[in-house]
Amino acid sequence: MKTAVIRFPGSNCDRDIQVALRQLTGHEPTIIWHSETTISDDIDFIAIPGGFSYGDYLRSGALAGRSAIMKDIVRAAERGVPIIGICNGFQILTETRLLPGALIRNSGLDFVCRNVLLTANPSASPMLAALSAQTSYSIPVAHHDGNYFADDETLDMLEGEGKIAFRYQDNPNGSMRNIAGVVNARGNVLGMMPHPERAVDPACGGTHGATLLNSMLNAVMATA
Repeated sequence: MKTAVIRFPGSNCDRDIQVALRQLTGHEPTIIWHSETTISDDIDFIAIPGGFSYGDYLRSGALAGRSAIMKDIVRAAERGVPIIGICNGFQILTETRLLPGALIRNSGLDFVCRNVLLTANPSASPMLAALSAQTSYSIPVAHHDGNYFADDETLDMLEGEGKIAFRYQDNPNGSMRNIAGVVNARGNVLGMMPHPERAVDPACGGTHGATLLNSMLNAVMATA
């Protein structure tokens, strides 16, 4: 199984997801710089990491969403390649319109950095099928612009089609309908504000992140 991590100027969680993917798959991820223009067809899974790409100038994810590599990420998504965008990666996916909505300033106008409890929707995507709707997943968040916003029509569409992947049990940022993550209509593109890659080692506060990532990776391996 071949995975890839996209690296932008200002990414600061790229090493975290790189280490997590190496640990969980047993293989070294390919690191792809933002200025590259193609992603190899043999890549099975793409991760867009958290951080502050381009210093969050204009708005979070705006400049990264227009980087050269994003055109091929859009093409990869259209081919059905599984993609996860974490925190800033989620913001980037909304900027490219691969996912609906936007991530705006936290309602408390503060930077939130703590563990939160999530409820998963296993039916939202095959990548989440191994998760349980009855389990509370403890995953770290670290963001200033994590407040999920969309118009009522979009929110109703996400609800009606079952594409809300994760909800906060105790909303830390004002996200509409407690949304912590969503998937696209096809189910192969997932964006989430919490950081599963920061919860894969018991020495670092828990392994619920490994559970989430393993669900995604096992689904990919089953179809690769």
